[in-house]
Amino acid sequence: MGRAGQSIAPLRSSLVRAALAAVVIACGLSLRWYGFPLGLPAFVVKYGGSLLWATMVFLLVGVLLPRLTRMQIAMAAMAIAIVVELSRLVHAPWLDAFRLTTAGALLLGRIFSLWNIAAYAIGILVGVWIDRLAAMRRA
Repeated sequence: MGRAGQSIAPLRSSLVRAALAAVVIACGLSLRWYGFPLGLPAFVVKYGGSLLWATMVFLLVGVLLPRLTRMQIAMAAMAIAIVVELSRLVHAPWLDAFRLTTAGALLLGRIFSLWNIAAYAIGILVGVWIDRLAAMRRA
């Protein structure tokens, strides 16, 4: 494949990953907004949201860094997830005020939990799986 094909492949991967991230975001927001009214258990709403958040992080890292391998993307996504989770142990007034907003709660969360890290790991594995399936369909 020539140079043109090599430059198109990362762009195509980024576009597919961006579309998948949009679907994952829609699923995550739907779960958070409609999970309880639909009668889903709190465990499913909370940790399902965390799982989908990590899947989104994996896909967005892949959008921004399309030349990385899936393993490298997964490691970067896990590092981001752990840093975000650990940031919940930091309490600055401006940060706590942001966490009280909808955007802050969705992006950073409010309460530290080791269980979230487990949900993030599973979500990143889901991201790897989805990305692999999408790549197989493109091939």
